[in-house]
Amino acid sequence: HLRNIEVQPIVGNAKARAAALANSNASVFTINYDNLVWLMEELGGRWPFGTVIPDESTRLKSFRLRGGGKRAAALGKVAHKHVRRWMNLTGTPAPNGLVDLWGQAWFVDQGQRLGRTYGAFTSRWFNSIQSPGQSWTKLEPFAHSQDEIQRALADVTISLDAADWFDIKEPIHNVIRVDMPPKARQQYREMEKEMFLELNGEGIEAPNAAAKTVKCLQIASGAVYTDDAGSWSELHDAKLQALDSILTEAAGAPVLVAYHWKHDLERLLKAFPRGRHLDQDPQTLRDWNAGKIPVLFAHPASAGHGLNMQDGGNILVFFSHWWDLEQYQQIIERIGPTRQIQAGHNRPVFIYHIIAADTMDEMVMERRNSKRTVQDILLDAMKKRGIA
Repeated sequence: HLRNIEVQPIVGNAKARAAALANSNASVFTINYDNLVWLMEELGGRWPFGTVIPDESTRLKSFRLRGGGKRAAALGKVAHKHVRRWMNLTGTPAPNGLVDLWGQAWFVDQGQRLGRTYGAFTSRWFNSIQSPGQSWTKLEPFAHSQDEIQRALADVTISLDAADWFDIKEPIHNVIRVDMPPKARQQYREMEKEMFLELNGEGIEAPNAAAKTVKCLQIASGAVYTDDAGSWSELHDAKLQALDSILTEAAGAPVLVAYHWKHDLERLLKAFPRGRHLDQDPQTLRDWNAGKIPVLFAHPASAGHGLNMQDGGNILVFFSHWWDLEQYQQIIERIGPTRQIQAGHNRPVFIYHIIAADTMDEMVMERRNSKRTVQDILLDAMKKRGIA
């Protein structure tokens, strides 16, 4: 039903974003939250968008009439002056409790249902409790608050259960494509050209064809080894940003993250300090299945046959990629639909693939989908580039 609608992503550097914004043929424009402040400045007081649909609307929960996040505040300036239709989308509207609802609801009705200010909202439905020995207070909803808030929002809220719309016997795959910054993109192009020339000289049927792709896949992931001792250099954080967005959307639900390179693990643990590594300690697996680990980083080779991980969660993210189909299928099976059903969990399995656009990542994805050999896929890529 959208095939005749032109959708224009507003991405890239400032010049590219401005050019995208000027596309007069597009009916729908998409932009990430990080660029909202830039968008307001670029438009200079204008706002041509009659409909606004924020995905992951919990990112607006921090909005206050006198503060809050810069991104939410930027939207707040136009929400009720220039927008005719506002529709929030989220799978977890209140991950930290009912207090998360006011900021999101304000954008829908300017406070008509839950109060025009955050203070009015909290004083009506929450008890402020002083924490012992602390200077801050904790907001606890009154016994009647949840029912009253739900009734107040009922006429502007639609709730859907994924199990009613998806076949929970099959995993739901989401491909998240990210753009590498220009410097990393140039490094990748040079490395890929060198790789294809080597393959063309040695023969595409060489047993080490997949091994030749190592550097390209590392660059796509965000870092490369610089010597045989294991030293590495970070090139970009595009995938880390994408993973952060996925974790935000998960809103506290446990997430299993598959990585391939050791430097991936180091970068992941640094970027997400609450995460843990699936090591050889049996307690780690027990903690995961008990819901005590919000983010678990696992190498597919270490999460293969025999591990039961389905109780811990139903979200899997492939951060970096490799050609091995068995390892790929095995880590999916650790939390896959069959195991979810066997464990009594009536929920779908979500699998995210973070892919660096126009890189070897996409060739690995093609192999996963088609089961073609690595050699065939690389040969096709070489022909397209006029090398073979």
